[in-house]
Amino acid sequence: MTDLARRAKRLVGRFDDAVESVLEGWRGNPVVDRTFYGASALGDHSLIWLILGALRGLRADHHWRAAMRLGAGMGIESALVNLGIKSLFRRSRPTSETSRPLPLRQPRTSSFPSGHATSAFVGAGLLAEDDPLWPLYYAVAVVVATSRVYVGIHHASDVLAGVVVGIPLGRLGRRLAPLSPPRSG
Repeated sequence: MTDLARRAKRLVGRFDDAVESVLEGWRGNPVVDRTFYGASALGDHSLIWLILGALRGLRADHHWRAAMRLGAGMGIESALVNLGIKSLFRRSRPTSETSRPLPLRQPRTSSFPSGHATSAFVGAGLLAEDDPLWPLYYAVAVVVATSRVYVGIHHASDVLAGVVVGIPLGRLGRRLAPLSPPRSG
């Protein structure tokens, strides 16, 4: 390992430790525990995004295209991240020294990057277009992504990497499948 790689690893470790120490102060609060464990469970298999997409599709006919695009986008994102990017990395998940207060599905894939964070920001990006509820989508994305560190399934840097991957993927999805056809000049 090069000196630069060792320094980067130490810096990432310090970032992970700093975030972990902040979240440790929140753990044990029943409301916060239920919120983050619930958000983590709803993020499994992009369930929260599929629900929000279906709800958007039911609001009006012109929202149906956004719902369909979201469903396709979630499938593509999942394959790209879980079968592609995660297979390039073999990062271990954090080890929890305490028992979890609520049940939680234990993933088997690499910890890096967080698929929940990636899908959260792809989903928010795709749903936000032409929707006045766009702040809600991003708020849900932040809660789902943060939940993965809170429940001890990911390192903070895994989640940050998931956000960094998810935002441009969401933008790419909007460009490749626009909600309204491009206007001819």
